[in-house]
Amino acid sequence: MSKELEKILERLDQLLPPAPPPTDWQASTAYRWRASGRRGAGMNAAGSLHPVTHVHRIRLADLRGIDEQIERVEQNTRQFLDGKPANNVLLTGARGTGKSSIVKGLLNKYARQGLRLIEVEKNDLVDLPYIVDAVAARRERFLVFCDDLTFHGAEEGYIALKVALDGSISTTSENMLIYATSNRRHLMPEYMTENLETKYVGEEIHPGETVEEKISLSERFGLWVTFYPFDQDEYLEIVGQWLKHFGVPSGDKWKEEGLQWSLQRGSRSGRVAYQFARDWAGRHAKRR
Repeated sequence: MSKELEKILERLDQLLPPAPPPTDWQASTAYRWRASGRRGAGMNAAGSLHPVTHVHRIRLADLRGIDEQIERVEQNTRQFLDGKPANNVLLTGARGTGKSSIVKGLLNKYARQGLRLIEVEKNDLVDLPYIVDAVAARRERFLVFCDDLTFHGAEEGYIALKVALDGSISTTSENMLIYATSNRRHLMPEYMTENLETKYVGEEIHPGETVEEKISLSERFGLWVTFYPFDQDEYLEIVGQWLKHFGVPSGDKWKEEGLQWSLQRGSRSGRVAYQFARDWAGRHAKRR
C-alpha cells in the first residue's frame, strides 16, 4: 500500500465518528436506542443502546379503571417471559388512559424475571434490524416500546415496522416483542373521502385500497387492546388512588376541585387525575 493511500485512509478515519460504546447490560433495565446520525449522509450506520438512568417506577397496582386491559397485556407478557408463544401488542384509544403506564408497570413488576425495555422513536424504527442483532444473543426478554406512534404516510419507519412485524424473510428474535401505543387504532389519519372507495357487492363490504393499506400495519399486531375515556366516578377513584400514593388524607374536600380541574382541562383521563393529585398533594401535604 502506498504512503499516499495510507494518508488518505487516516484522514477518512478522522472524519468518521467513533464506534458506539458497548452496551452496559448491568446499568439499567430500560434502554433508549439512539441513531448514529450518519444515515442522512448515506451511511445507514447503526446507532447504539443507552441505559436509562432514572427508570419510571410506576406500579400496575396504582392504575385504576383499566383492570381488563392490564390483565390481557400482562398475560401476554407472562407468556413471553415463560418462553411460550406471545404476540406483539398495539394499545390504542383515548389519551391519558394508561396505555404507556401499563408497559412501564410491567417492566417494574417483571424486571427481576429478565424483562427489559428498549424505547425507540418513530423515526428510528428503520434501525429495527440492528436492534434485533444487538439483543438476539441475550438471555433477557426485550420489549421494544414505541410510544404515541402515528404515521402520515409510507414513511421509512412505517415500512420498517411493517416488515419487522410480518412480511420479511428476516424477523425479530425469539427474545423480542414490539409493544406500541397510539391514539389512532390504525396508526394513520383517516379521511371521509377514503370511504368513497368502498365497494358493495351484495351484502358484502369491500374497503378501498387506501383503507386496506392503512389497516395492513395495525393488523400485523397480534393483540389489540383498546382504552376508553373514564366516567366521573372512575376519574374520582383514580384521583383518590394517587392521593393515597402521595400520602395525603383524601377525605371528600378535594372532589369538587378535582372535577373543576378536569373541566378546565377538557378531559377526565388518568393523566389529568394524576396531575390534579400532584397539585393537591403539593398544596396540602404536611411539611417535613
